[in-house]
Amino acid sequence: MFEVSYPRSVPERRPEGHQPAAPRFSLRWPTPRLTLVSVYFGMQQDALSRADKLAFFARIRGFLAQADGPQADEVMQCIDEAGLDNAIVVAYWTDPTLYARWLATSGFRSWFEAHAAANGAPGYWLEPVVVPYDRHETIYSASNYKVGFARTVGAEIVSITTNGFFGAARDRLPLSAVDVLESPVHGVLPPAAARTSARGHWIAELPHNATLLRSGQYWEGAGQEQLEDYIERLQPKLMRGMQHLMSTRSETGCLSLRIMTNVNEDGSPRSETSVYAGFMSMAQLEAWAASHETHLDIYRHAIAMNRLHKEKREVVTWHELFVPQLGNVFEYINCHPMTGILPYARALRVQAGE
Repeated sequence: MFEVSYPRSVPERRPEGHQPAAPRFSLRWPTPRLTLVSVYFGMQQDALSRADKLAFFARIRGFLAQADGPQADEVMQCIDEAGLDNAIVVAYWTDPTLYARWLATSGFRSWFEAHAAANGAPGYWLEPVVVPYDRHETIYSASNYKVGFARTVGAEIVSITTNGFFGAARDRLPLSAVDVLESPVHGVLPPAAARTSARGHWIAELPHNATLLRSGQYWEGAGQEQLEDYIERLQPKLMRGMQHLMSTRSETGCLSLRIMTNVNEDGSPRSETSVYAGFMSMAQLEAWAASHETHLDIYRHAIAMNRLHKEKREVVTWHELFVPQLGNVFEYINCHPMTGILPYARALRVQAGE
């Protein structure tokens, strides 16, 4: 299996002699995948009907079906931090040349940019994440459910032992062996931009060494005991943790956070959710995970359930994490001012709305 490794010059976080209490898994490909591309396409409005969402999914998937399209995609929905309804498609490429060619030839760009002159709702947003392989890591609680990049061609979920200690995610990032991945602005979150409107077409720059995390939960087919435990005990703890991240942004460096639900082909919700969040620095995400009670509640509960059920655990948890370098930009057309990273990133209005 392909993996990148460097002679370590930055000390690892793994305690000496550590052996994880529970099995965990990570993603590998049999041949090199040097750059990964994860693209989020969104539409937002005060209220979106199921028909509105299905039409958006069909439109984006129509573009994705063109030549050089992605190897995998998913459709989701969420209510964002401003209370607006969002329909979301995420697509995955393991070859940036194919993504660039698709972007140039599929017709998506002209369709997307045409909305900048529209008067009124809905808003549209595009958040492409392009990262070298050594700036990503993944973890799965089970090997029998593939999601995210694990659905791309050739991807395999393999057993790992770099888990079960604080700092494990950093150790799983190949680049962390030689780079401390420091925020150039020391993780300081700037004041939210004082915009009353985001009409028109805005481009926002993702800070260098920001951290993007999609953390998921899948409970389709779980038995009553484990389902009740997740819905009644673990899920509320997850939501408290997410609310803390959003309510203490200056401390946590939380740039954006969406609590998303996957949907079926008919638009009905699946038994699957994920949180997609951005942070100014990995150090701030790690500080919350290692020391704040809202995350420790989640961590302790998950560990207890894993020890109780072992290989019979029926709720699958996973995440994919990226630490992009300078150069990633997100785009927002006629979106509310608090959409995504727009309020906290350096943003340029490139086209005004009518």
